[in-house]
Amino acid sequence: MRWRFTVRRAVPFLVLALVAAVLAGCGGAGTPAGSGGGSAQGGQIRIATGGTGGVYYIYGGAMADVLSRHLPGVNAVAEVTSASVDNILLLAQGDAELAFSLADTAYLAVQGQDPFDGPQPVKALAVLYNNYNHLVTRADSGIRTLADLKGKRVSTGAPGSGTEVTALRILEAAGLNPDTDVQREFLGVQESADALRDGRIDAFFWSGGYPTGAVSDLANTPGLDIYIVPMGEVVDDLVQKYGAVYVEDIFPAGAYSGDVKEDTPTVAVPNYLLVPASMDEQRAYDILKTLFEHKDELVAVHPEAEKLTLENAVTGQVVEYHPGAIRYYQEQGAWNR
Repeated sequence: MRWRFTVRRAVPFLVLALVAAVLAGCGGAGTPAGSGGGSAQGGQIRIATGGTGGVYYIYGGAMADVLSRHLPGVNAVAEVTSASVDNILLLAQGDAELAFSLADTAYLAVQGQDPFDGPQPVKALAVLYNNYNHLVTRADSGIRTLADLKGKRVSTGAPGSGTEVTALRILEAAGLNPDTDVQREFLGVQESADALRDGRIDAFFWSGGYPTGAVSDLANTPGLDIYIVPMGEVVDDLVQKYGAVYVEDIFPAGAYSGDVKEDTPTVAVPNYLLVPASMDEQRAYDILKTLFEHKDELVAVHPEAEKLTLENAVTGQVVEYHPGAIRYYQEQGAWNR
């Protein structure tokens, strides 16, 4: 099977090789998915994902492969980005056809609030899964609460990422000024994991599914135990200030190796799969139908794809759904609005 996963900048060959190896067990070339009223359209589908150490990157690569193999004439590619903010701008500028985004960032986009300059023309295809906000530190750091971050070196995520948006809000909800109470670094998840391993930072925020590869690799480093700081206590404050784009969820005991030995409450936020508002209705329908019909191939690459269900997919309340998505859900008996 040919792996159709390309990126906007060079990434380690090992990452691509591992993903390709997993995909090798997904079966043969497959047959085209039905289009429900018209033939599938060909052409390129660019998928804006995130950093190489996160779930968006792996999940987006799996989507690219599924769409390339099961939609006639389609060449889908997954692109490395800074994640949510960057992804929405790429959609709005016509530089991507599919994009992952956190719900809180998507809300800012459709409302035209900072960091966006006016409402962004995007629509939803599905809610995919919850992102878990990780606050990762070394088990021997002495950091056990958000308040313990005061005066510490903390990465709040790459600039233009959903991680950064949420991290700043969490710090403020905990009574910390992100600009004066912590020494901020602006690193993606892989860079953050490397910096914590090397002692260049004391903790880092990351918003992603679990397990996130970069965090798992860090947790499995010989002689280093990680600790996931609980953050569930700020959920109510976040909801009160920003609306129902946040929920409390739990890292189960053993979610990562190291000192993650009990259930850990944290701030979770749904992930959207977005498209440009201008996308053709049939195109959106075909993409969504294909992803659902070949969900097993997505799950084979990352377990978070198991959460792509008709029940979960229609729960979004932040971004309007694309007409093509609505038609698909209506046909499946899942649209009750």
